[in-house]
Amino acid sequence: MIRLAVRAAILHADRVLVVNAYPGHGSDLWCLPGGGVDPHASLPDNLAREVAEETGLTIRVGRPFLVNEFHDPDRRFHQVEIHFHAGLTGSDRLTLTDPEGIVNRARGVTRAELASLRHKPDSLVRAIWSPDAALYDDLERIVP
Repeated sequence: MIRLAVRAAILHADRVLVVNAYPGHGSDLWCLPGGGVDPHASLPDNLAREVAEETGLTIRVGRPFLVNEFHDPDRRFHQVEIHFHAGLTGSDRLTLTDPEGIVNRARGVTRAELASLRHKPDSLVRAIWSPDAALYDDLERIVP
């Protein structure tokens, strides 16, 4: 089974927010905030919910800029992630309120700082600051 997830590149004051999503301090791997998609809600709505749950931040979801796919064949895990640009609509105060207790650290990093951190996906630095656009067709009901 393939898990669908969404992630947000929240740019603020020339920094992007990254989180460590490993319980405790079990890994030095960083990624963008976000998470799994619930059915019957749009990708942007899922992303706004996930970011609020993990960080306490409210965002406006912009355009997608990267689709990433990864798997762990030993665990039979396969995930497809859609990364969106996003902007803050409220306070920039982080609360790290992840109900699952997975996100335990967050920090705003510059492009150069992100390049020096261990992060996933590998193309993240290049993709966040790329001028190329991707397309997204808004959620619609298949039958009215």
